[in-house]
Amino acid sequence: MPTVRRRLATLMYEGVLLFGVVFFAGYLFSTLTQQRNGLVHHNWLAAWVGLVVGVYFVWFWTHGGQTLPMKTWRLQIVGARGGAKVSVWRAVLRYVLAWLWFLPPLALHPLLGLSVPQTLGLAGVWFALYAGVGRLGAGRQFLHDRLAGTKVVTAHR
Repeated sequence: MPTVRRRLATLMYEGVLLFGVVFFAGYLFSTLTQQRNGLVHHNWLAAWVGLVVGVYFVWFWTHGGQTLPMKTWRLQIVGARGGAKVSVWRAVLRYVLAWLWFLPPLALHPLLGLSVPQTLGLAGVWFALYAGVGRLGAGRQFLHDRLAGTKVVTAHR
């Protein structure tokens, strides 16, 4: 089983690559909608970026089970039972559930009227707790993998 440290390193590398994906998606959106101000259509832009990032992950998880960072760190997504290829629906479920890394503390920002530094601090604590639970969980799988019926394994070349 891959270590939590290796999985988090993959997550950081994924963030670097996603910067380019999100930049291109945002550029395409603003060009096609003739967006001149970041506050115009910002909810549609957020939905569009979420969709593009979702398509990115679902495509790679269902076509070989690996994104480029996962290939670099030799990780692969497989079905929790039997290690089968991940279906589109299971990959979509995993993508939606993976937002558990970020959404709970961010949802508290408007609900509790937290300042940005308070929200970032809470997000850091939440991120550490979520990673810690993954380390203690069955097979060192994170909650979103257990709920989606997937698991991260060491890829064989």
